[in-house]
Amino acid sequence: MKRIAVFGPESTGKTSLARRLAAHFDEPWSIEYVRRYWDEHDATIRPADLDAIARGQIAGEDAAAAAARRVCFCDTELLTCVLWDDLLFRGSCPPWVREEAERRARGFALFLLCATDVPFEPDPQRCFPDPDGRAMCMRLWRETLTSRGLPFVELHGGDFEARALQAIRAVESALGA
Repeated sequence: MKRIAVFGPESTGKTSLARRLAAHFDEPWSIEYVRRYWDEHDATIRPADLDAIARGQIAGEDAAAAAARRVCFCDTELLTCVLWDDLLFRGSCPPWVREEAERRARGFALFLLCATDVPFEPDPQRCFPDPDGRAMCMRLWRETLTSRGLPFVELHGGDFEARALQAIRAVESALGA
């Protein structure tokens, strides 16, 4: 069973893509847990919440993996939690989360890096709507993968259908199909 991470900065279509891939391959996917946590905690997240968010992300990923036959799709993963912890809380990420993120990242067969070449959709949870902020995030997410030597395919294009087809081909290749 292989895990595929749908990875990238905010407002790049990760959730839609994870849902689409899960439907296409008839396999499970895990949600981006922090969205649920945000909704359940009245849109307030503090450094003290980072432990619970990481544990929720892990639980969702592991549940999807347990239900999968060949592959599961993760709408973000723990490396993303660390990136956001560093961006928003300046180093408040618990050490165990950093260590677990590094360990778990090695278990992904593929990261689908969603580029920021799609229109930004405003959302109360999003922080970097301007072109410079989006470019900074894209560099940071790409560097996170390249510096660790993790397998990834960068998905481009503002057309969601074309982007989904790029992702499907990359997943098929990772599955050896």
